[in-house]
Amino acid sequence: MIVLPAVLAVASLLLPPAIVQDTLTVFAASDLQLPFGAIVPMFERVTGQKVVLVFGSSGALAAQIERGAPADIFFSADQGYVQQLVDREVLYRGSDQVYALGYLSLVTRRGSGLMLRTLGDLAGSGVVRIAIANPAHAPYGRAAQQAMRRAGIWELVEPKVVLGENVRQAVQFVTTGAVEAGIIARSLAGAPALVAIPVDPSLYDPILQTAGFVRRTARLELARRFLAFVTDTAGWAVMQRYGFARPTSP
Repeated sequence: MIVLPAVLAVASLLLPPAIVQDTLTVFAASDLQLPFGAIVPMFERVTGQKVVLVFGSSGALAAQIERGAPADIFFSADQGYVQQLVDREVLYRGSDQVYALGYLSLVTRRGSGLMLRTLGDLAGSGVVRIAIANPAHAPYGRAAQQAMRRAGIWELVEPKVVLGENVRQAVQFVTTGAVEAGIIARSLAGAPALVAIPVDPSLYDPILQTAGFVRRTARLELARRFLAFVTDTAGWAVMQRYGFARPTSP
């Protein structure tokens, strides 16, 4: 695997400069950056409450929360990190909820002339580098690695793999032309600069995006309202537009 120079890196956490007492602080996986960017203004208009969003890889955010970062609610890209924090009594036991199912897309930069139809095409000579999020702490990176293993190409393409700190950074690597292709969250694959095709979901375990409430929050009721808004009619219309499915969907 390849790690690109720091000049191409973006911060894994977009920490707010200040958090006031009546602000709901939402720590959210990077694949939620676009849908939450649309949902939060809607929620603020309806409730009159302010929301601060902090994005990063699920593993990095979980570590920040465990060390005392001022989060009220945690939206992870998978169940594992939420369950760990529940087990360690950082999140309320019983508060964990699968709020959406996520999916992978294979992407190239529009105008690159590269035509990819399956993961197997990544083994071709036209692809020199492939961006994924770091599997060590990013669920979408873990799913991307799993998909390549199940497709039988991992040993062929591993030397080409470039790790982003999170899935959003993997997208940046593709859109800037630093890599030829990427395997990313479907929620981030709709950018005009990208050409995307879905990755067969049978190639990776279900991505069960899960949320939980931080035990030290002073805004538990507001956190509950925000989670309900995300999964209710208005919020869910946005989530669906970005490629998420309801947990009860087949």
